[in-house]
Amino acid sequence: MTATEKFPISRRGLITGGAASVAAASVTAPLTVKAAPDKAAARPATGRVAFTVNGTAHDIEVDTRTTLLDALREHLRLTGTKKGCDHGQCGACTVIVDGRRINSCLSLAVQHDGDKITTIEGLGLPGQLHPMQQAFIAHDGYQCGYCTPGQICSAVAVLGEIEAGIPSHVTADLNDAPQATTRELRERMSGNICRCGAYSNIVDAIADVAGVKA
Repeated sequence: MTATEKFPISRRGLITGGAASVAAASVTAPLTVKAAPDKAAARPATGRVAFTVNGTAHDIEVDTRTTLLDALREHLRLTGTKKGCDHGQCGACTVIVDGRRINSCLSLAVQHDGDKITTIEGLGLPGQLHPMQQAFIAHDGYQCGYCTPGQICSAVAVLGEIEAGIPSHVTADLNDAPQATTRELRERMSGNICRCGAYSNIVDAIADVAGVKA
């Protein structure tokens, strides 16, 4: 008996039968159901923060990942504070928190519950400028102006630091009160970058407000 007589299956029959077997297996195989995503788990965590900004009390709910900078700009619409590098390297986002200057891009909004925050809008407005704002205008302490809000907020805080006797790296003798010298002002303002290069005019403006000769 030949192989054909023993197994009477043609090549066409073999191919057809194999395809049918695959189709049957596909139909009868159990289906894997993908679990629906947990919407509650995917929702970002939020928190409430109550603080005073420029003398006005605010109570807002924010994503817990929101920086103070974004809370000021996006939630309170105080866009005078600028987002520069967003890495704490340029100082454009400087604001004053409880009398201390900080880079608002480096701290979370929810960390400032109960704080008193001052932005450039809180220092002065057209017609009622802060002396530091007036000095920047008089001494041409800006060019493009993007860094100016942070420069001015930092400058106001710098004079507060000097008045409080807080030493800096260039203070010759920690037992002596720091003075608003050119060297001292440049050191304290070194965290605020001006890409236009108006540094000498900025120092002149700060020295003018301090009542000393730069």
